Amino acid sequence: MLLIGLTGSIATGKSTVSSLLSQPPYSLPVIDADLLARQVVEPGTRGYRAIVSHFGPSTPDLLVPVGPDMPEDGPTGQGRPLNRPALGRRVFGDDEARRQDRAALNGIVHPAVRWAMFRAVLSCYLRGHRAVVLDVPLLFESRLDRFCGTVVVVAVRDPTVQMERLRKRDPHLSAEDAENRVRSQGDVRDKARRCEARGRGNGVVIWNDAGKEELAEEVRKAMREIERCSPRWWNWLLWACPPAAAVLAVWGFWRNTRINRAWEEQELQNKAKL
Repeated sequence: MLLIGLTGSIATGKSTVSSLLSQPPYSLPVIDADLLARQVVEPGTRGYRAIVSHFGPSTPDLLVPVGPDMPEDGPTGQGRPLNRPALGRRVFGDDEARRQDRAALNGIVHPAVRWAMFRAVLSCYLRGHRAVVLDVPLLFESRLDRFCGTVVVVAVRDPTVQMERLRKRDPHLSAEDAENRVRSQGDVRDKARRCEARGRGNGVVIWNDAGKEELAEEVRKAMREIERCSPRWWNWLLWACPPAAAVLAVWGFWRNTRINRAWEEQELQNKAKL
């Protein structure tokens, strides 16, 4: 089974691409890390309790306020849901305090999401899917790209387009909040370069500076390239022969680890020249 790692940055169109891939003619199962990240911190979960314990004492508005439709112990009796805008203000930003808070939050959420993702991938494999999309905003940062046969980055060349889309989508965000959220996910053009460094078929960039029709055509081109390098018959053959699939998965992990190491070394050399 081919693992397609889909990533990008906020307001670049990743969710739209994910939706297109889940529909005909592709009809691929999509494992959405953002959706899993919400599920693993719902009231009553271990992640929820850890976040409340860590951030609650210093974030008075961490939970949704009590109101006519929100009792003190929440609608399910497990606690009030997280106030996501308040938590976002706490962790998004470039200063050292926010970076530490973001690292603490990621340390709570990411392990739970990885485990949920593993279970979902295994389920797709057992049901005989030829490919599955891992929709992960921080694919490179979490090093989950090492497990992917192909990585797809949805990017924009013009950063102004990204900011305009974000402010239009989330009008409640101030200009500073929007900029902090964009910066927290890194420069998407760097992700595009890193993706291209994986080589043809292993890394595909979908540029999304235009409209939805142009984006759909870019997706068609990307999928044609992926299927040329990983044809359906090959994926079915690996599904029918689990030992061969396991060997190929180990080899792919080793290859991707080497690619990442070479990329990081090159980036260090480029920074040293500045």
